[in-house]
Amino acid sequence: MLFQPIKKNIKAMAVQPNLIDYTTTRVEFSWKAVRHELSGLPGGQGINIAHEAIDRHTEGANQNRVAIRFLDKDGGVTDLSYADLRDRSNRFANLLRSLNVAKGDRIFWLAGRIPLLYSIFFGTLKNLNVFCPLFAAFGPEPVCQRLERGNARILVTTGKQYTKKIAPLLNRLPELHYILLVDSADDINDQVLSLPRLMNEATDNFTIPPTDPEDMAILHFTSGTTGLPKGAVHVHNAVQTHFITGRYVLDLHQEDIYWCTADPGWVTGTSYGIITPLLHGVTSIVDEADFEPERWYRILQEQKVTVWYTAPTAIRMLMRAPEELPRKFDLSALRLVHSVGEPLNPEAVLWGQRALGLPIHDNWWQTETGGIMIANYAAFEVRPGSMGLPLPGIDAAILTHLDADSVREEGVGVEGELALRRGWPSMFRTYLHDEERYRKCFVGEWYLTGDLARRDDDGYYWFIGRADDIIKTAGHMVGPFEVESCLMGHPAVAEAGVIGKPESTIGELVKAFVVLKAGYKAGDQLRRELIGFGRIHLGSVVAPKEIDFVDNLPKTRSGKIMRRLLKARELNLPIGDTSTLEGSSTS
Repeated sequence: MLFQPIKKNIKAMAVQPNLIDYTTTRVEFSWKAVRHELSGLPGGQGINIAHEAIDRHTEGANQNRVAIRFLDKDGGVTDLSYADLRDRSNRFANLLRSLNVAKGDRIFWLAGRIPLLYSIFFGTLKNLNVFCPLFAAFGPEPVCQRLERGNARILVTTGKQYTKKIAPLLNRLPELHYILLVDSADDINDQVLSLPRLMNEATDNFTIPPTDPEDMAILHFTSGTTGLPKGAVHVHNAVQTHFITGRYVLDLHQEDIYWCTADPGWVTGTSYGIITPLLHGVTSIVDEADFEPERWYRILQEQKVTVWYTAPTAIRMLMRAPEELPRKFDLSALRLVHSVGEPLNPEAVLWGQRALGLPIHDNWWQTETGGIMIANYAAFEVRPGSMGLPLPGIDAAILTHLDADSVREEGVGVEGELALRRGWPSMFRTYLHDEERYRKCFVGEWYLTGDLARRDDDGYYWFIGRADDIIKTAGHMVGPFEVESCLMGHPAVAEAGVIGKPESTIGELVKAFVVLKAGYKAGDQLRRELIGFGRIHLGSVVAPKEIDFVDNLPKTRSGKIMRRLLKARELNLPIGDTSTLEGSSTS
């Protein structure tokens, strides 16, 4: 271990952590007991995320407690109580019924962080519909792909997003019945309607129907390295994982002021930006503005944030600001900082100790897992660079593949694929319309994460790398195939191969290698044109930031681009096995 563990003094902590005896808790833990801690729908009618997060709190002293404190970019503050969220989500549930939206129909959100998001989210779940968040910075093609693959019935968005990204592609979306505009007072036509008008007309009395724990609740799209985006299906029973990770990992107590900086377009933004804090009855801060170091420190100070959940990219950007900056603010209320999205380097953990007086607690999970699986905890030492220890109720292992149908569990210190024993409540139930790909994620009782890791003598897990070549940039996951497909839509491009190139601030930047069609000349002017083309169609986060022109791309004999080889050449790394390379010889 290159860095010494950061020890904790539990007796000196102002708030005693919820998880103190890890070993005993793991031994005694049962998901059945967690289920009994949740109230369930009245009359034993099942379990619904919206009821657990909102409605049950309105039956007691918490109904007037601030659930969401929204800070707009101009300095305004909007407080929504638990009772407000109950009534407004009831209105949206009734609105969906008035539009004859059936159980299981998908409701897509493309409007970023605005107060209305929370009413739409919980109203969707109350009516037994499926919430599908989209990242607002996506370009038209990524948005349309997800609407198509998700069989979108309703899209909630802004007038600007509709005009720029949806209207030109409506002919590809025959299943999209209605588009609800959050910022229009009047209907545009019979399909494009005013959401404020419809909400005003709806009543705020609604009874949640019986909800099977296995009813679909949320659909999250995640990009792979081949093919189109995958839709990971999550069910209402996932609320058990949200609840227990809020207790044990985020260490939430009811008096906490909590801030998760994740965008609602990503799984962290829903699981831990919306659901989990409200399950525990806390006040959740939501900031509309983009990242700015002084603003963030000011929010921590003025809102007296106690638990903060952010991303490595944001932490690295804070690290680039003068180190004396955080000392200008009173951060004494802050007691716990967590990070997620990609592995957190040890220097960032130690920076937190110096600059904030607290180490940054890394944790690991995936869109497919639905919730935190491995974490560093409030009461236990932090080992800089480690993912931490598995959540009680989660069995993790390091596996080596023996063949397509069998694996071997490895011991301490051996590198292999990180796997989880299947069956935890928030485990995704399928990839929508792709059951075969879903089945390939499992071998026997194990879910294969695709991440490489090792385990130390004390059970801490250490991330090594991704088994595939997905790109993690600025806290977002980007599939190369999406970027390549977009670039090939430009008349000059014959082929494109895309990789992630390490970059100290955003983790990886998207780099493309482009083969031009005959008659086009490589040069700076065309490079700028292609970068601009990518930004228009994909959005600035997904679009390539660097482009190299090449004569050809390395491919396998079956025609697949060998992105691994592209990356090795770019970074001057060993190229490894090239036996499947097009034109190679194994003789």
